[in-house]
Amino acid sequence: MKNKRLVTILGLLAVLAIGGIVYSSLNSKGNTTKTGDDSQTVKVGVLQYVSHPSLDLIYKGIQDGLAEEGYKGDKIKIDFMNAEGDQSKVSTMSKQLVSNDNDVLIGIATPSAQGLAAATKDKPIVMGAITDPVGANLVKNLDKPGGNITGVSDRNPAKQQLELIKKLTPDVKTIGALYSSSEDNSKTQVEEFKKLAEEAGYKVEEYSVPSTNEIASTMNVMTGKVDAIWIPIDNTIASAFATVVSSNKEAKKPIYPSATAMVEEGGLASVVVDQYDLGVATGKMAAKVLKGAKPADTAVDIFDTGKSVINTKNAKELGITVPEDILKEAGQVIK
Repeated sequence: MKNKRLVTILGLLAVLAIGGIVYSSLNSKGNTTKTGDDSQTVKVGVLQYVSHPSLDLIYKGIQDGLAEEGYKGDKIKIDFMNAEGDQSKVSTMSKQLVSNDNDVLIGIATPSAQGLAAATKDKPIVMGAITDPVGANLVKNLDKPGGNITGVSDRNPAKQQLELIKKLTPDVKTIGALYSSSEDNSKTQVEEFKKLAEEAGYKVEEYSVPSTNEIASTMNVMTGKVDAIWIPIDNTIASAFATVVSSNKEAKKPIYPSATAMVEEGGLASVVVDQYDLGVATGKMAAKVLKGAKPADTAVDIFDTGKSVINTKNAKELGITVPEDILKEAGQVIK
């Protein structure tokens, strides 16, 4: 009997011991998984269409926006690529960013977002400053995008720009619109600007270029036929804006671009949407998606109110006196 009791007790102890080991193992695994989640590194793929100050500011803003939402240091790995304005590179790099197993993809400028959209219908894509997402066939609706894409849209404040043109250069009658024929968002902006300008009594002449190579020759023709030059948010023109400025040295026509960096480089003035702020909003949108938001149900964030930027040095070179009230109201004065 004693032996039987001893065997029974030993058996119970063995069962308890095995159970404790199993529980400890399971508990350990559970804790390991949780620790892994806490230290997980997310991968964000970013495709920038071309290098120029405005897009560079957007990228800086994206990084800061992600950081503000907790994605910084070893918690994030950014897979950045720049197509340098080459459409074939856009296609190749888009496919590469998809195959690199990034958790979310960001396209800076319309061609980049379109390239990513063509490369995947599954991975979430966040648009970085796309002027006309619907017209570019990126989303079906701004409130309910409906696919794997959402993001940030910058609407060019054309009405505000026209008001500034009237105040600074009241004698202007004909405005030349210089833009790239290869950028869908530029065509949309020109259409809107032309409609508003004609309603305000201006005549608008369109001058489109297929690439940066044609800017100088187009400017030579354009400056002899218009009183002022207006440029939309256009990456092709922005990347070669120095050519626009140098081609206008003799004609000295006032240039109204749509980005702060271009005003700094030799434009007269503009009303612009802050590029850095667009980037921050894009970064925050990407963070929202990383935290579980579905692009299909996440409304596009729209920026459509701008601040004026005045280049007083250029105004002086053109013999234009900038009224004091305009200087006081300006968001930035470049001297």
